[in-house]
Amino acid sequence: MTEALALKPELGRYAVWTFGSPTPEQATEIERLGYGAIWVGGSPAADLAFVEPLLAATSTLQVATGIVNVWSAAAGPVAASYHRIETAFPGRFLLGVGVGHPEHTAEYRSPYRALTDYLDALDEAGVPTSRRVLAALGPKVLRLAAERSAGAHPYLTTPEHTASARELVGPSVFLAPEHKVALTTDVAAARAAGRESVDFYLGLSNYVNNWRRLGFDDADVRTPGSDRLIDAMVAHGTAEAIAARLAEHLDAGADQVTIQVLGGPTALLPTLTALAGPLGL
Repeated sequence: MTEALALKPELGRYAVWTFGSPTPEQATEIERLGYGAIWVGGSPAADLAFVEPLLAATSTLQVATGIVNVWSAAAGPVAASYHRIETAFPGRFLLGVGVGHPEHTAEYRSPYRALTDYLDALDEAGVPTSRRVLAALGPKVLRLAAERSAGAHPYLTTPEHTASARELVGPSVFLAPEHKVALTTDVAAARAAGRESVDFYLGLSNYVNNWRRLGFDDADVRTPGSDRLIDAMVAHGTAEAIAARLAEHLDAGADQVTIQVLGGPTALLPTLTALAGPLGL
């Protein structure tokens, strides 16, 4: 085994993606169900204060950020938080970082340079490449993720994107795409939930450009998003049908699929419970 392969994080085949931190009680149940990690989105603050309570409530579950925004969380404090967490809970925290969206960041200038500068600062602060990943969609940042981190965390993508990303970065790079799910056989309700979740991203150039690379056209990416686009972004139907869709990412080369449950906080644990068996957890 090469050194790169040895350093690939082991977070399990399936994880849970939440917008904001779940409760420690939810984390305990997520671990009991067999999910390997919780990814916390929403550009968390640099102190990462939510991480330790989740790790303290569990024994094997890992926590990752999906993602820390380089514009709103300075590298120095983030590195200090990483070391604090690593000291208390060795090997159970993965730092995900990214550049966010130009449409919602006043400081947004030369995002690739900002990201490389941030990685330089993390290097200087001793944050190991083996415990950090990058939010990446396009080829340039995917290559950077392969060169300067353990891997990539693509968001709002398809198994086809996963396959092309795997081909680009090679076998030794960790790849953990996010995929949304709506546990309902009511197609109209699933699409409504999907559109509510995806609507924000239809106005963001990095996501729209990535969808175009995947073969979606103007009619697909125009608000409110075509049925074709929403169905590709949101797995719905029975638990078995959803599990089959998520497994397509693994078949395409993903190491882990991060599952974002739609339907509000009350849907989280029931959906994850229903999926655990079909996912083989």
